[in-house]
Amino acid sequence: MVRKFILCVLYISLPLLAAFATVVVLRHVTLNPMNVDNNEILTFEVPDHATFGQVARELQEKGIIRYDWAFKLLAKIKRKDTSIMSGEYELSPSMPPMEILDRMVTGKMVQRRFTVKEGSSIWEIGPLLAKVGIIPRVEFEAGLTNPNFLKELKIPAPSFEGYLFPQTYQFPRGTKAKKILSTMIDQLNANWELEWDARLAELGMTKHEILTLASIVEKESGDAEEQPMIASVFTNRLKKKMRLQADPTVIYGVPNFNGNLTKEDLLTHTPYNTYVVDGLPPGPIANPGESAIRAALYSAQSDNLYFVANGQGRHIFSSTLAEHNEAVLRYQKNPAKKGSTVQDSKE
Repeated sequence: MVRKFILCVLYISLPLLAAFATVVVLRHVTLNPMNVDNNEILTFEVPDHATFGQVARELQEKGIIRYDWAFKLLAKIKRKDTSIMSGEYELSPSMPPMEILDRMVTGKMVQRRFTVKEGSSIWEIGPLLAKVGIIPRVEFEAGLTNPNFLKELKIPAPSFEGYLFPQTYQFPRGTKAKKILSTMIDQLNANWELEWDARLAELGMTKHEILTLASIVEKESGDAEEQPMIASVFTNRLKKKMRLQADPTVIYGVPNFNGNLTKEDLLTHTPYNTYVVDGLPPGPIANPGESAIRAALYSAQSDNLYFVANGQGRHIFSSTLAEHNEAVLRYQKNPAKKGSTVQDSKE
């Protein structure tokens, strides 16, 4: 009788013990890190269209997880085996499988950083993106004049020049051009103060015109303190119907500019050559920063119509042509080749 009782207990308990042991083992292999003491960070890429099984197998091969089947089981239980996002991740053998899974499901990818400097052109951004591995240069540059992108992002121009706000950005590898462009435009809008729209109405200018003027100011001087005075020269000239005669606008219209501004360049007719065309050029010549935009909106009060570089990173301002010619002779031996602006003595 006792023997039968023992056999009965064993008959009932052994399966329970086996089930309990199975649960313990599964819990261990699905929830515990591969190696809690190994904090090495490994870059792992989930390719486009990869299956979950392929991803799990590669994670095992790279020593990030212990068993691919256990990782698949975990994802199945959590109903996340069809939710991972392609991209680049930083993972470690010390991470619990659940954390690894969550990173792939939420898209917590490696962020690659690049900085757009004030006064840089849109055509300088592509190489930066390619260098840090976010997107190929040719792919990004194809979006810079894409009419569908421009229309969708409400840019009233043939390109995004002037609308990509200078600052440091970060994106994961493989981010599309449209996403990058929209993020940079969002930053411009975020830094555009509400009172500036009222100021546009006061000036009788559009946002596009102010960004164009600001881009010229930015190219002439990166000094935030000097920019309002630079802007005053151009606004005074616009009021007097004088040509802006801004060298950076000429340079923007010269294909493959070699760094040497010539007299021939100054005389060549392009839409951006403000030595030969009236008023503002058709659009920005660079991406201005906040200080340059503010200077264009709120230029200094002055009678100045000219300025010339003083050779020390600043400028000498003049209200008359005679004063300006004297400053040119004093500070520049060969003005036409120095690239100083608003300096031609012939009006």
